[in-house]
Amino acid sequence: MIARGSGTDVFKVVLLELTDPDGLLGRGESAPVRRYEESVDTVMAFCALVDPARLSFMDIPGSMAYLDTVAPGNMAAKCAFNLALVDGAAKRAGRAVYDWLGLGFQENRHLTSFSIGLDRPEVIRQKVLEAADYPVLKLKVGGPDDARNLAALREAAPKKPVRVDANEGWTTKELALERLEWLAADGHIQFVEQPMPAGTDLKDLVWLRERSPLPLFGDESYHTAADLDRCATAYHGVNVKLTKSAGITGGAAALQAARRAGLKTMIGCMIESSVLISAAANLAELADHLDIDGNLLITNDPYTGPTAVRGQISFANAVETTGLRVRPRA
Repeated sequence: MIARGSGTDVFKVVLLELTDPDGLLGRGESAPVRRYEESVDTVMAFCALVDPARLSFMDIPGSMAYLDTVAPGNMAAKCAFNLALVDGAAKRAGRAVYDWLGLGFQENRHLTSFSIGLDRPEVIRQKVLEAADYPVLKLKVGGPDDARNLAALREAAPKKPVRVDANEGWTTKELALERLEWLAADGHIQFVEQPMPAGTDLKDLVWLRERSPLPLFGDESYHTAADLDRCATAYHGVNVKLTKSAGITGGAAALQAARRAGLKTMIGCMIESSVLISAAANLAELADHLDIDGNLLITNDPYTGPTAVRGQISFANAVETTGLRVRPRA
């Protein structure tokens, strides 16, 4: 559960496959969320408008330009197509996506946090105990029981590093600063994501950034590289999610732009299968922090790709060697 909505046992995604005339298959995924006015229905409606003959593994920029003519926005839907196109292009080149992009991937370097959603304190305490193998946690806040929830987390993990996601939950700069000072007193909070709504007046965001005792990361405020100027002024870092950036190529551009501007970078996720999580992992070398645990929070992942044993993202045991390095689960 996050600050702006109720928990649910089901999160629907759209899985997409593109096949070229030679039978080469590329896989993609869309994990739409209501926050951006997207749903499985809007993704399927977008897919119905696409002429597959206009798409090519050999011309991803041209393919994405065509998708932009189909309908504006629809970033989650375009994400699925982009993943499939990149997967197919890298497979055609006989390379993993991270090598096809020229990024590489270093083993034993990339840790993902494990998310603890808003819940009753006793449930949070139990979830933290169950996540004992994960060295970094992420706690959702922005509700009325934040103090009790953090206390419950600390009962189970007194000194474990924690990242906090406010999910736009603090509506004034004064309230946000008060909450940030409270969190900083914990002594083990790494940073806070999106303390105020994305549409907050820039002057208020700058005011908060100048006074915050903790680093602030823009999430809902940062979708693509086009959002850089505002975020470079308002935050210390940004959280890039492929569903916001229309896929791998947009995500890579958003991460690279942020790094050039001196911002810290993070790759996040929604509730996703290993297709989207693998896509995000392929960009790990561009990130200072990872929060790509969406496939760890589900029980019916139909694919297998990189692993996250004790939070360590690894492709070492991935059976596939090219493309996204993901395949259907046996």
